[in-house]
Amino acid sequence: MSDSQQTAPFDYIIFGATGDLMMRKLIPALYNQLRVGHVPEEARIIGSARSKLDNEEYRQRAREALNRFLPDAHKDADLIERFLKKIQYIAIDSTKYESNWGGLKEILAQSPDDRIRVFYYSTAPQLFEAISENLHAHGLITKQSRVVLEKPIGTNSETARAINDGVSRFFEEGQIFRIDHYLGKETVQDIIALRFANPLLQAVWSGEYIKSIQITAAETVGVEGRAAYYDTSGALRDMIQNHLLQVLSLCAMEAPSSLEADAIRDAKVNVLKALRPIPEEAVSAETVRAQYVQGTLNGEKVPGYLEELGEESHTETYAAMRAYVDTPRWKNTPFYIRTAKRSAHKLSEVVVTFKEGTSKLFGGTPGADRLVIRLQPNEGFGLSINVKNPSAAGFGLQRTALDGRFAPADGSLIPDSYERLMLDAVRGYPALFIRRDEVEAAWAWVEPTLNAWAADKAPMEHYAAGTYGPEQARQFTAQTGDQWHEDMAD
Repeated sequence: MSDSQQTAPFDYIIFGATGDLMMRKLIPALYNQLRVGHVPEEARIIGSARSKLDNEEYRQRAREALNRFLPDAHKDADLIERFLKKIQYIAIDSTKYESNWGGLKEILAQSPDDRIRVFYYSTAPQLFEAISENLHAHGLITKQSRVVLEKPIGTNSETARAINDGVSRFFEEGQIFRIDHYLGKETVQDIIALRFANPLLQAVWSGEYIKSIQITAAETVGVEGRAAYYDTSGALRDMIQNHLLQVLSLCAMEAPSSLEADAIRDAKVNVLKALRPIPEEAVSAETVRAQYVQGTLNGEKVPGYLEELGEESHTETYAAMRAYVDTPRWKNTPFYIRTAKRSAHKLSEVVVTFKEGTSKLFGGTPGADRLVIRLQPNEGFGLSINVKNPSAAGFGLQRTALDGRFAPADGSLIPDSYERLMLDAVRGYPALFIRRDEVEAAWAWVEPTLNAWAADKAPMEHYAAGTYGPEQARQFTAQTGDQWHEDMAD
């Protein structure tokens, strides 16, 4: 993978630059990369949106965002001012040919012709083609240009193809960087290191020794300011189709031939194409969907999803699926994928449950070993194993955990995922971005479930806010003799 180093000079042009993502993630990410020396002095950041703002008004918004979202340890007043000088703003209605594209062209003309240009689309996906067309029509796309597409790439296979086709009219595939911020998480990348840099784990990483793998992304928050988007998306589209299927691919893929971009992406897409289809008639048995209702979270009563939304809805806030990867390594080994809003705890983790031992030396079957990879929070891993109970009269066993952290060796904070991804786009290194065939394979697998849910072929369950999910989810894993991590005895 690419080394952390200063990039070549670049112009970063971000559409949707007044939005929440820009202020919460993108501006702090670029500032932090300047702070650690990865952004050259010549670099420029050009924000664009429809709002009529001048440079100073926009810089003030960026200053407020840095003060709000940066950790105190990263705030440096002089460096913030130096960073803000790199920022310019231009008001453009990016869907209209006659908008102020000439002004953007004048700004970009101030840089050398061979300067790297990254166009970042932090907008609704239905605008991607129009923005691309206008960039092309005004001669702003160069050989050194890249385009970063924010998720979601469509709402089903058909819309995803339309978006990809629309952007591909103006950018070559090698210029297109489809972002999935989960892949930018250092802890997600650690799955590759744990699997392939440790012979101990590499030797037992298969269905021969592993009983099941579960992948969870749970949040304590509800839909809050995202209600309009979320109700047209739902948990399956929002989290499983992209983020969690990417994590599953890293867990299940064969060793790539190298750490080059296409080698990793080839290995991942092979997993997605090997996912056993879930036909619509099997969806009710192989999935669980649910909405949260009123409950108690951290000692406070919180409203249900329909109360927050203010209207009736059949959108799920909890989704769980059982997946099988039909390869020799994994055949008939269940992978459980789940995501939830208003869960009891905020966490993202991978839980690998190994098969129970067969030794009768200790008067019974030793409990199954278990590896927990904590993606967030408390980033690290725990390996739960059997050891002798020193207080037992005989040779009794007890459980103990070997614990490790993913923290940097120098004691610094783990970088936010957008920091790595934004500069990898500048470097032209696409390993942590999604290739078009990955997008299409993921949609092909989830679409029968989406169709079945839309036709009410699976019941809508309910769970109280502040709990882990509906009771039906426990029954779901019990069908194959499994348990969710929170129900497992240590």
